[in-house]
Amino acid sequence: MARRGKARSHENHERWLISYADFITLLFAFFVVMFASSHADKNKAKQVSASVQEAFERGTMPKALMEMMGRRRPPETKNLKEAADKAKGETPAMGDLEAAKAALGELVPSLEQLSQALANEISEGKVAISMEPRGLVVSLKEAAFFPPAGDQIQPGAYAVLEKIAASARKIDNRILLEGHTDSTPIRNERFRSNWDLSAARSIAMLNLFGDRFGLPMSRLSVAGYADTIPVADNATVEGRQKNRRVDVVFLNEFGLKSQPTQTPTPKPATPPPTMPAKPSPLAP
Repeated sequence: MARRGKARSHENHERWLISYADFITLLFAFFVVMFASSHADKNKAKQVSASVQEAFERGTMPKALMEMMGRRRPPETKNLKEAADKAKGETPAMGDLEAAKAALGELVPSLEQLSQALANEISEGKVAISMEPRGLVVSLKEAAFFPPAGDQIQPGAYAVLEKIAASARKIDNRILLEGHTDSTPIRNERFRSNWDLSAARSIAMLNLFGDRFGLPMSRLSVAGYADTIPVADNATVEGRQKNRRVDVVFLNEFGLKSQPTQTPTPKPATPPPTMPAKPSPLAP
């Protein structure tokens, strides 16, 4: 009796569809991840671009830096201690931003002391105090310290400046004196432009802190910015009044990075003592 042959199975020609479907699924997942990453980078780039653009257009680089750090600029006259405590307790970010946040707590004692000592002047609008990434900024309004278009410090302002100098004596931080004006052009016999006026006012503060209040000149430096760094709108009278100021900046470690390194002045070499000449044995 003849044996029946084993039935041959038909070869499946569609098995490749399984591998192809797996490949398409993995490829789709890959593009989803790439799209999500690209979307996040665009948002971050837009945020950085907006901050940098504002800094260049309005000259408010400290404000832009603080926005990139995820913080608001602290108010000038209210809740200063709370703003400083909050900044001190924040988790540091990367690179220079980490150094900026860590350095904010360095000048908290000086902020508290000056806020108490200058409480009346702050309430009257003569002085404003703020904490920035570069350090503690004491802003002196023109109306209380200088005559219009002049660089002679009002004698009545000496008591206020003495309080600032007293606080400066308790720390070793470098101090930057910045002169600022509004956008109204100036040209008289003494000053050709707002650049001259802003520089002259910062130099007047330098001489007063050094000569009258005894702060070491090696700790002081000056800068004049004219109307390039406004804090308010120059289109209004109130805005122009706020822009006319001298900022006394107590620099922290982060702020010192933007300053030139001071080289100690070498002391002149002391000549060796002159020995008296011995008399010659042949002399009479």
